Amino acid sequence: MMIFVLASLASTVYAAAGDDDFLRARDAYGKKNSTALSQYVQTLNNQQYLLAPYAEYWLHTLNIEETDNQTVLDFINLHSDFPFADKLRGELLKKLAKNQDWTAFAAEIDQYHADDVAVVCYAAEAKAMTGDLSLLEAAKPALWMQAKEQPAECVSLYDRMQAARILTEGDMIARLRLSLADSRISLAKSILKRTNNYDDNQAKLLDKAYANPSVTLAKKAISFNNEIGRELNLFALNRLAKADSLQALTAFEKIEHLLPPEQQSYFYGRLALYAAQRLEPQALSWFVQAKNTVLNKEQLAWYVRSALREKNWVEVLNAIAKMDAVQSEEGAWRYWKARALKAQEKNLDANILFAKLSTERHFYGWLAQEELEAVISSAPNTYKPNPEDVELLANNLAIQRVELLQNLAFRSEAKAEWNLAIKTFDDLELLTAAEYASRKKWYELSVNTADKTKETHNFDLRYPTPYRELMQYSSKEQGIDEAWVYGITRQESRFMHYARSNVGAAGLMQLMPATAKWIAVKAGWRDYKSNMIHELETNIALGTYYLRYTLGLMSNQSVMATAAYNAGPSRAKKWVAETPLEGAIYAETIPFTETRLYVQRVMANAHLYTQRLGLKTMTLKQRLGTIPARYNDGALSLSQSGLNNQNASENSSAE
Repeated sequence: MMIFVLASLASTVYAAAGDDDFLRARDAYGKKNSTALSQYVQTLNNQQYLLAPYAEYWLHTLNIEETDNQTVLDFINLHSDFPFADKLRGELLKKLAKNQDWTAFAAEIDQYHADDVAVVCYAAEAKAMTGDLSLLEAAKPALWMQAKEQPAECVSLYDRMQAARILTEGDMIARLRLSLADSRISLAKSILKRTNNYDDNQAKLLDKAYANPSVTLAKKAISFNNEIGRELNLFALNRLAKADSLQALTAFEKIEHLLPPEQQSYFYGRLALYAAQRLEPQALSWFVQAKNTVLNKEQLAWYVRSALREKNWVEVLNAIAKMDAVQSEEGAWRYWKARALKAQEKNLDANILFAKLSTERHFYGWLAQEELEAVISSAPNTYKPNPEDVELLANNLAIQRVELLQNLAFRSEAKAEWNLAIKTFDDLELLTAAEYASRKKWYELSVNTADKTKETHNFDLRYPTPYRELMQYSSKEQGIDEAWVYGITRQESRFMHYARSNVGAAGLMQLMPATAKWIAVKAGWRDYKSNMIHELETNIALGTYYLRYTLGLMSNQSVMATAAYNAGPSRAKKWVAETPLEGAIYAETIPFTETRLYVQRVMANAHLYTQRLGLKTMTLKQRLGTIPARYNDGALSLSQSGLNNQNASENSSAE
């Protein structure tokens, strides 16, 4: 026994030393010190340290240009089960392409499974060199028809496509329009240079349209007699429409006769999009006027949303009918299509859509289930993982690496390892892995893994209840719905207390430091220190206090309070309509994509947590409630607000 203890102690010390060397290796990599990194690689390999391949990967990344190609390939093939293998193969492929080593490139490209655009461009070019121009044509939608800048490695591909006349003048104008719609000026100028009749004056006119669109249009500073001139004028109109609908419409009416029907419709499509995102009621009529142009996915989505705000179910159906097969199959549009059909008393067609959607486990699935009046009283735990299977996962080398990476706070690397390890798992294996992660208190990995199942589910794993005592106490203290608090926390941090957002929000409830300090002062905490934001009890107490405060500002409307928690109270109030609005429509028409998805997910979470926590059941639709109309001055009408859940009276008295 003593020998075993001594051996274990030596192993622990050895691992700790390896941890230190690994952290130093990461620092050397960050400083691009390949000499020091090389020494740490040798040390870690000699120790047979579990994460040594990561340090060697960093070294290969730094020295890719100088390292022998076969040496890099041997390393990639030896560690093909690591998440970094494809990244390093991509870097090697770029090196081969830059060096015009197309034979070696062709030998390796089929082993590459990532989506680095630079590599994809090189792959298309390599195929074209064999005389196969079909791939150039196939690459056009993904690699050319994009509004964003593509890597510099794609330039030679574009040259080849243009020389082969696969990129036409029409393709130049089409991408020019895309780039101008997003105000990507440098990209637009590079496209202009590829057109047949380019001159430097076009770039100067583009700058004018960007800097002062109203003056440019008023003075007709840009000719309407050629395609590029008209596109630049459309760009100026787009700039105005993005800022002010009335100003843009006034400017358009003065030059409308100078634009062909398609470009007139294009303007209305852009005007409608921006107006819809500002929740202006005129948006719907402008979408209807955009009949002679092709609306993109974002425009069609807002076409539907503007129709929902106006309760115009006919136009909801018209807009969805214009979507392609992929977009129209998204849960949102299947649900709203079914609602529109139901509103027109086409109940059989509506129920067919609701029935299929009701089997899916997400916001629209729960709503569809309720439309069929098939609300379940409790979420089924259809599979509980076998304890022996869970324990076996500890023998998996990738899982062992995840644990060590988690311990060293390499969160993104740990997540990448985990995702690769479970990539081919079926539902039962996913739930086994989720249970393993839950036991380790890796709640983010556990929840995300349980969320992946298609047919067999475990809602205890999808909707865990850690820190129940703290959550329950703080919720009761503030008089707010515990299920809602859990729904917020699940979405904010996946219960990882160390979570930190890219804007600085911290802890379980993702509080901004300034907000936390403000809450502490308002709550009368005289001994609050900024580092306390990371303490579980403090974070939950401050977060629930702010939720209760926000709920009061929003007249006990939990949908609005959820939006306010994410985007701020003033925005949540701004999104209220002139007439009462169904809660699901309010959520659907939130202009910020992040906040819209956040609200939908939080409310769906709260719906499931009500059942998990054994609280009084309500439907998701009841939880979403009805958002009252605003006063003329923009304030929410308290007299019309009503109560939208079983805790509302408690919330009211808590105020």
